[in-house]
Amino acid sequence: MSSTQYYELYRRSSVGTALEDTLDYLISNSLIEPQLAVKTLMRFDQVIADQLREQVKSRCTVRGHLHTYRCCDDVWTFVVKDVNFKMEDGIIENADKIKIVACNSRKAGES
Repeated sequence: MSSTQYYELYRRSSVGTALEDTLDYLISNSLIEPQLAVKTLMRFDQVIADQLREQVKSRCTVRGHLHTYRCCDDVWTFVVKDVNFKMEDGIIENADKIKIVACNSRKAGES
């Protein structure tokens, strides 16, 4: 396994929270060791980031009203209200409010 560090952002997704809940259940019932759960989460971070980078090729245009933004430790967070998504194939979706978290694709110190 690579020594590259991956962001833990996708652990807050529905798939990530389901994985964490399942691992917590397995640990609490003594079915796995906590160290295995940590390794599993680290592998999840790697796989989800790699698959999104390699497999997702579609684009969309996002329009809305920027409500708040901030940058902390080189991580940008945007809250956008009254959002309109226009996909490449012409499909349009709307949302009342979204949160966008944007990080560098490389961590500080990487070349």
